[in-house]
Amino acid sequence: MRWTLGILGLALAAQIASASVTHARPVSESLRPVARPDVRAESPDKTQAVNAGAPPAALGLTRSLRPVARPAIIPVANAAKRQPKRGSVCRDRSIRGEEIGPVAGKLTGCGVSDAVRVKEVAGVTLSQPSVMDCDTAKALKTWIDKGLKPAVKRRGGGVAKLKVAAHYSCRTRNSRKGAKISEHGKGKAIDISAIILQNGEVLSVLNDWNKRREGKILKKAHRAACGPFGTVLGPDSDRYHRDHFHFDTARYRSGTYCR
Repeated sequence: MRWTLGILGLALAAQIASASVTHARPVSESLRPVARPDVRAESPDKTQAVNAGAPPAALGLTRSLRPVARPAIIPVANAAKRQPKRGSVCRDRSIRGEEIGPVAGKLTGCGVSDAVRVKEVAGVTLSQPSVMDCDTAKALKTWIDKGLKPAVKRRGGGVAKLKVAAHYSCRTRNSRKGAKISEHGKGKAIDISAIILQNGEVLSVLNDWNKRREGKILKKAHRAACGPFGTVLGPDSDRYHRDHFHFDTARYRSGTYCR
């Protein structure tokens, strides 16, 4: 009897073991990630296809789990950077001020069709907000960047401010009765009487024009305005301009007039 039960127990144990093996997860279904095949090792033809940009499905490859690179946003950032900053005028980030639109004149020939009031140009402050058109504002910027700053260099820490003697004003040339309308009356001119440096030093057209060091800077800055502006006048031109530079954007057939 005991022998018979022993035989039955062994048979039952064998059936249980067989069932466990039958229902076990096959090795081929392991949870470990399947390594991507090395195409180059398999076939030169597949390597060429990969280099040619063939899709993975055409090569029998599984889809890569590597994250897709995000699209570059640099062009968007650059486009935003090209937009004018708030407070800038004339579509130039370095010309600061406000748009004031048409300015009517009391005399025939005066007025500005599309005026701006400029407070700062290329990092240089104007001593008073100055009314002009955008062509004049841009010419002033060119002169400051390519003429004035190179003339001053690092003296006194560089240029901080320009003392404005005159900007828009509806009047005749040199305020003489019966004369033609001044370019100041058209928003095309600005007069500069002094250059103020970062350390507070003042280079005055009236007081420093004939000095050795200061005069050299002023004369170099004066010459550099010929080109950006159509008319450039200074102390050597006439008695009306002995204490300031006159710059305007009027253009003549004979070219730039500089004295």
